[in-house]
Amino acid sequence: MTEKIGPLLEQNPSHFLVEIKIKPTNNIKVFIDGDQGVGIDQLVRYNRQLYKAIEELGTFPEGDFSLEVSSPGLDEPLKLQRQYLKNVGRYVEILLLDGTKLEGKLTGADDTSLTVEEEKGKGKKKELVSHTILLSTIKTTKIQIKF
Repeated sequence: MTEKIGPLLEQNPSHFLVEIKIKPTNNIKVFIDGDQGVGIDQLVRYNRQLYKAIEELGTFPEGDFSLEVSSPGLDEPLKLQRQYLKNVGRYVEILLLDGTKLEGKLTGADDTSLTVEEEKGKGKKKELVSHTILLSTIKTTKIQIKF
């Protein structure tokens, strides 16, 4: 499946494959993101092109499959370093492999770690604490909406 998506994304280098999920019911979900996001019109084009490519492969001879192509929603955890880079400046909730939770502003990301700025205390006692977290210690990272 990945080999069919790669050539489609070459048309727009700022778009990248995040994940493919295939359920036992032959429901295929493809998550595509972009450095500046991905428009609905582009997702529709990807869907049409990929649907045609899957039909041509003959993997599902009876046409017994469904395809969803979308960008990952806010409920989907960040998976790729490129997604972390795209979301620098946003608030995140990080769950570490040891069960520890950390919420804060994502201030940086590189190949091996993230930097998150956590607010501790309130009012005059409020302080910002910077944490560097190794990617290898992270179970999930999700974007948090702050108002």
